[in-house]
Amino acid sequence: MSESKNQRFRRLAASRGNRLIREISLLGNLANKKNYSYTEEEVERLFVPIEKELSEIKKLFRAQSESEGKVSFHED
Repeated sequence: MSESKNQRFRRLAASRGNRLIREISLLGNLANKKNYSYTEEEVERLFVPIEKELSEIKKLFRAQSESEGKVSFHED
């Protein structure tokens, strides 16, 4: 039986999402002041690009659901 597009999305989204969560958790280990030293500026320099990339990727998913080149009076 062939995997549907949605089944493939769900399988890959779960796998990639879980892998990302594990990596974020590892990043969180750096917050331990007993083992690491950092400034607020360094924390901002770490998280700004991460948050920006996540925001950009999230926009890609939203763009797929929006109407393309059509007039819409639907209020969200």
